[in-house]
Amino acid sequence: MRGYVNSSEIKQIVVFGLVILPMAVLFYENKLNIGHITSVPLFLMLLLMLITRNIEIPIASIRTRKPELLSQHAFVLEKIYSVPVSEELTTPKERVFDTKLTINFGGVIIPLLAIIYLLVTGPITTSLEIALIITVIAFLSSEIIDGVGIEVPDYIGLVSLPLTLLLSTGSAESVIFISSIIGIIAGCVASLLTLDREQNGSAYISIGGVGSFRAIYIMALIASLLSYYT
Repeated sequence: MRGYVNSSEIKQIVVFGLVILPMAVLFYENKLNIGHITSVPLFLMLLLMLITRNIEIPIASIRTRKPELLSQHAFVLEKIYSVPVSEELTTPKERVFDTKLTINFGGVIIPLLAIIYLLVTGPITTSLEIALIITVIAFLSSEIIDGVGIEVPDYIGLVSLPLTLLLSTGSAESVIFISSIIGIIAGCVASLLTLDREQNGSAYISIGGVGSFRAIYIMALIASLLSYYT
């Protein structure tokens, strides 16, 4: 677990909570679903994603540069991203990070399990075609934030909405959920693979966590709500 709860994190939790609270009524009335994921499992999935958003699973370690001026911006980064940058800077090595690459449980593991189920039971081709487009856009719009990791815009998954309406003839909410989340995750992976370790660095780089969780969770909420109208 890397993140910690500060005022910024509390505000984010409150906002998502205010969205989920009225949705609970629709879940109770079985009016929301994504493909073959019915109301109760979908509500539990959204709840678990939010609860486990700070759980990181280490998968590898690399060496990246420790920017010289990072300490000057550490406080601001901590306030914005809810990560202990100052603490992570106090390592024995002055010039490099032993960067831990992690996968976020709430932002990757849980939604990917849902996606695998949906791909088995729903439209595969269209979802993957749109996911490829989102991957390219997410990669191009992603940014390496020193001391934090990979950041993608929170709104990036919205590109899947018009593409789904144009290309999909099946379950729109399912296609949006699959394509946007796969695209965001794959875009983050592509950004990681092209990381310039001599220019940028962070103690942790998370896929689906800090910098990208909000974008993923927003699309999970939008796909869920869209099912009410389809």
